Amino acid sequence: MKKKENIVIIVALIIMVIAIIGVSYAAFNYSGLGSKVNTITTGAIKMTYTEDDNIISMSGALPTTDKTGKVRLNPGEYFDFTVSSEITGNVNINYEISAKDVTTSDRKIDGSNIKLYLTRLTDDGEEELMTPETYNEESSANNFTGRPAGEMSLYTSSMNSSETNNYRLRMYVDESYNPQGDGGNLEFSVQVNVYGRDRSADEVSNVLLSNIPEANLYDDGIDTFITGEDPNNYIWYSGKLWRAVSVNNEAKTTKLVTQWNISTTSYNYSEQIDFEGSYMEDWLNDTSVDGFLGNLREPDKFIVTDAKWDATLDATSLGSITRPNGTTAVTDSVGLLNIYEYQMASKGYISEGNWSTMVSNGYLNNGLSWWTLTPNSAYYHAYYVRCVGNSGTGGTCYPSSMDGIGIRPSINLKSAVKIVDGNGTANNPYRLEGDNDINLSGTLLSTRYSGEYVKFGIGENTLYRIVSHENGTGTKITSAIPLSESESFVRMAFGNSSSEDNYSLNSVIGTFLNGEYLTSYVDSTYSNMIEDNTTWYLGTIRSSSYKTAKYSDETATTLTDNTTTAKVGLLRLGELMAGEFYDATKYYNTSNSSTYALAAYWTLTPSGVMRLSQYSGSVDGVHYVGPHSDPLSYSPRSSYGIKPALNLKSNVVITSGDGTKECPFTLALQ
Repeated sequence: MKKKENIVIIVALIIMVIAIIGVSYAAFNYSGLGSKVNTITTGAIKMTYTEDDNIISMSGALPTTDKTGKVRLNPGEYFDFTVSSEITGNVNINYEISAKDVTTSDRKIDGSNIKLYLTRLTDDGEEELMTPETYNEESSANNFTGRPAGEMSLYTSSMNSSETNNYRLRMYVDESYNPQGDGGNLEFSVQVNVYGRDRSADEVSNVLLSNIPEANLYDDGIDTFITGEDPNNYIWYSGKLWRAVSVNNEAKTTKLVTQWNISTTSYNYSEQIDFEGSYMEDWLNDTSVDGFLGNLREPDKFIVTDAKWDATLDATSLGSITRPNGTTAVTDSVGLLNIYEYQMASKGYISEGNWSTMVSNGYLNNGLSWWTLTPNSAYYHAYYVRCVGNSGTGGTCYPSSMDGIGIRPSINLKSAVKIVDGNGTANNPYRLEGDNDINLSGTLLSTRYSGEYVKFGIGENTLYRIVSHENGTGTKITSAIPLSESESFVRMAFGNSSSEDNYSLNSVIGTFLNGEYLTSYVDSTYSNMIEDNTTWYLGTIRSSSYKTAKYSDETATTLTDNTTTAKVGLLRLGELMAGEFYDATKYYNTSNSSTYALAAYWTLTPSGVMRLSQYSGSVDGVHYVGPHSDPLSYSPRSSYGIKPALNLKSNVVITSGDGTKECPFTLALQ
């Protein structure tokens, strides 16, 4: 009996302790609950709020869960404010909302125990949910928006000058905090600030050189190169993700290269290693619907159209290459990086070894193979062009190889181009003024740009990209990556026999795309957006120009008569978006088959002949794009991945989104 009484007493004591702690931390108050309307003006924007001040204070709050803290609506449990514009005219304005620790009490709770939850209020009073974040002061300033160091960035965005955005901030103590032993009644106060962009420091070159750490900059006396494994130098422009490589010290132009391989094809005809006059130069500067420049947004506004590209021959080992002397300079709007620029961007990140085994761990090593524009004479004859291997090695590639490798176009942004949004990370790249469209609802998709993302289809394969407007009135799109099921690529044969190298409704892959694909991957809503009859060009590339995949010869004056008609097809070799846009080998399980077979996908283009090996004969084949963006050819009976291509009707409109991977366009029929 005595033993039982002791147990009851212990339980009662525990309950009492909990009750005391609960009382000690029960008070939850915000300061500044008044009716006065206050305004803070910061350059391009202003912040308006109804409280007496913009400081939120919390004293003696009980730890709580995100579920509870995110929905508190009692007076004093949230802080509302409005962000609007001070500028007239139709312009985009960048702004940043931050929280500053202004606690004055010597009984301050550590900020790591504080959760801040910011939401945007819609016109009907609903809240757009964001993620609660633990208070954490950022170590560096944001010169772009004007946010000083020592404040926590809550949200960075942009708005049109006619917009007004309403926000609500809640603050609470994280549930993991254990208040025992601190005496209770600790305090924490934050000041909410909104900063508009610093319009005097928003040119691309200024933003990059201000925000990239000095340790990741290298000045060779002519250009300042950005180095490092993954610096914040991502830029989104014209539907593509780019990396800023260097800033010219005098002209303040900024050289960019695409993060991924936009396409893949041969460099030039046999034994021709010069960039000038090559198939590659032609493809990059082709202003038609088939070329890269012809699908770039307003190039005269954004890029240097008379840029000088140094294509001087170099056979030096990677790691010891010196700046080329400009002996062979080519004037073009679009080019490629030369091997020196690749080395400089990798400065400090190149392993030791000879020219063929030196590996770069710098940010330009994207896990794919791609061309540079530097000729090479490392072997017994000078018929090679410098290229970069998928491991980052500096190698050489035969220019007329039927296999070819990937293309990473390079451009120079004009010095006056400005950054208006983003922080330079992969998920939030810098956005350029004039290429940062918002409120696109009701806009025809046919007015948008190659590379932009759209949401299309059902299931796990809903991310597509704009290819071009080949038929003039509609929009060709293709899946962002090959079709997959449960994160494994779907693979099938192109045809039933080794001679079935022409795509048709009766081929194995054609039957699938115009049958099962339209029912299992694309429901009727999306299928109704697709043109019923598209002409698919089946021209053959035999170590020749990319144009012969569509035209009867390299002059591109007459379309090939080898065509077929179908609702759904594939991309041609050398067509935009017929490259690799991520290192597929890092994301897919390869335990049941070779990485190579899993990541490769078919194109529409017959190879005419398929080389079995360097020393053996050839048979009919079809080109496919390998996992490292190297276009090869193999028997139609082989199994590779599927990257559907289709033409959307001219009356497809955008209903939401901004065309980025994080926020793709959603679509509807007008």
